[in-house]
Amino acid sequence: MTRILFAIPGDLAARTGGYEYDRRILRAAPAFGVEMLHLPLPGAFPDPSPEDVDAAVARVNHALRPSDVVLMDGLAFGALPEAAIRHIRAPVVALCHHPLCLEAGLSPERAITLRANERRALAVAAHVIVTSPHTRQTLEREFDAPANRISVALPGTDAAARARGTGRPLSLLAVGAIIPRKGFDLLVDALAGLAELDWRLSIVGSHDHAPETARALRDLVTAHGLAARVDLAGERAGDALQSLFDAADVFVSSSLYEGYGMALAEALARGLPIVTTTGGAAAETVPDEAALKVPPGDVGVLRAALRRAMTDAPLRRRLSDAAWSAARQLPRWEDAARIVVEAAKRAGAHAA
Repeated sequence: MTRILFAIPGDLAARTGGYEYDRRILRAAPAFGVEMLHLPLPGAFPDPSPEDVDAAVARVNHALRPSDVVLMDGLAFGALPEAAIRHIRAPVVALCHHPLCLEAGLSPERAITLRANERRALAVAAHVIVTSPHTRQTLEREFDAPANRISVALPGTDAAARARGTGRPLSLLAVGAIIPRKGFDLLVDALAGLAELDWRLSIVGSHDHAPETARALRDLVTAHGLAARVDLAGERAGDALQSLFDAADVFVSSSLYEGYGMALAEALARGLPIVTTTGGAAAETVPDEAALKVPPGDVGVLRAALRRAMTDAPLRRRLSDAAWSAARQLPRWEDAARIVVEAAKRAGAHAA
């Protein structure tokens, strides 16, 4: 039986889309005739010290058996020096959720360094798995990654009941860790200009990944006088998260960039009308007929789209029906795991 070591930095239990993807692949992979083991790496990635790099390589090599394949989450892979990857004594398959250099809030110098490092790292990967066609195109175009060494494994989405909504006040829902890339400050600024409408917003996501961003968002909500209308709900999971989706009338994504947009797919699965930016893969994750789409970073256009969604009930019904229809075409986690496992097996067979 093929054995795959899935090397993942940081806290696998963290409530982010990337970690959820990793958890679900770990859970689903054994059905496809492999043993997949979680191999924890230091949590300092994507900003590792030289000691963290050495520790990561040593940890992988120590765990290896003959004929193993290493699947490495891009949070670590994209930040490892090429020489470190070459020291790993097994084929390394990279899982790229999105290029690290495209994370918002980086200094120009840091973004340039990450881009150069990730290009060199990708050149020595046995194979690369991405979570959207958009990311595949980005790696081919901007990182010189060969098309024949890239596989797309779209995130799965679980079937769900259609959301019932709240109605009055209109319940808006946004989901994602509070980090600069998610653009929640832009959403709050947009809604501040719609104070005359009857709405409430829940932003569901961890405050721990970028504490300064979370503090700034809380201050912005207070400065706009929206503390009674905007709930910075923190992390939610299980029934608590399902309840928030069920009570929502409109799902909103103000993200500057998405490698796929798993929360958007969750909204589709519940038949929610969507207002979203077109940052990264978000433009293709949601069908045009299921959402009002706006360019990322434009508060005025986002405000106008939110006004339309909140004041036009027939429009919301049309968007909702289109989302519910599109949900039937969403891939499942078994589909993603099969693609990941097949790519890892091929990488191992080629190395042998």
